[in-house]
Amino acid sequence: MNVRKILTVAEVLHTEDQPQRTCIGCRKKALRSELLRLVAEGSGSTAVLVDERRRMAGRGAWLHPSEACLALAVKRRAFGRALNGATGSTAVERRIMAGKQDAGPLQIPLVAAAKTVQPESGSEN
Repeated sequence: MNVRKILTVAEVLHTEDQPQRTCIGCRKKALRSELLRLVAEGSGSTAVLVDERRRMAGRGAWLHPSEACLALAVKRRAFGRALNGATGSTAVERRIMAGKQDAGPLQIPLVAAAKTVQPESGSEN
């Protein structure tokens, strides 16, 4: 007997069935819907763009929309590794700052997120 089950909205939106991606800043996994998709602009430019509709062509990278993850991604030079040499993150910074103004003062400060106990490589003093 071929019986189809009718799914409720809660079952369709169940978090285990949604794709997860890894943030290039904090390196934690999160649902794709919670992260920003970033792509390299292409045509010889080093700019990184925010793909709001998640439809742009090319390799994508994922980032939490927070200043803390942006600071970690810049510090770790994650944009260049994830997007083949793209380093210009001004569009990403503008998008995160615009989201911060809408959300209010509950965001983590940029300076507090950038501090580490010890340097990640030997190049820092």
